Amino acid sequence: MELPRTLLRAAAASPVVETIHLVVTAGASQVLRHELDLTKPGAAALVESAGLPGNEAAKIAVHSDRELDAPLASGSYRLDGTVVLPCSGSTLACLATGVSDRLVPRAGIVALKERWPLILGFRETPLSLVHLENLRRMAYSGAIVLPPIPAFYVGGGNLARFLEAYALRVLDHLAIPGRRDDLRWPQTSGA
Repeated sequence: MELPRTLLRAAAASPVVETIHLVVTAGASQVLRHELDLTKPGAAALVESAGLPGNEAAKIAVHSDRELDAPLASGSYRLDGTVVLPCSGSTLACLATGVSDRLVPRAGIVALKERWPLILGFRETPLSLVHLENLRRMAYSGAIVLPPIPAFYVGGGNLARFLEAYALRVLDHLAIPGRRDDLRWPQTSGA
């Protein structure tokens, strides 16, 4: 669950990002608490643990997963994209079947209907046939399935480089520039 914190830092540091709408589900809150060793659960604890400077922390609007009247629950509130990270099997199933009784699936469904980028960081393994079918449905619906798999080509042996590379890939899919100070990206032909 270090990935959400890394992505939060990368997005908040971008000068083109004005607002980040952060929703942490009850399940994610429990996982965050264990994996990041937080003393309290929830989105506020995640933001606090990210150690963002004041101007970057001010970009974050925290919403409850039950807040179905939040701005991001409506297509009339324009977003540049939606990221579900991590995307659980339960949230994936809600998205694939159109069930939007919580804010995270609702925001994802809005992204699909409005044709905004929807990025799903599905991290469960091994994949069952149900997962594969739901992922297939989401890909056909226009979602970008971007599992958090380490990009070994960035070089180095520490996990932080892999996390940063993943966060930058997410930002790329949202057309948000991110810092690439010390990552070694593969050379491209420029074609």
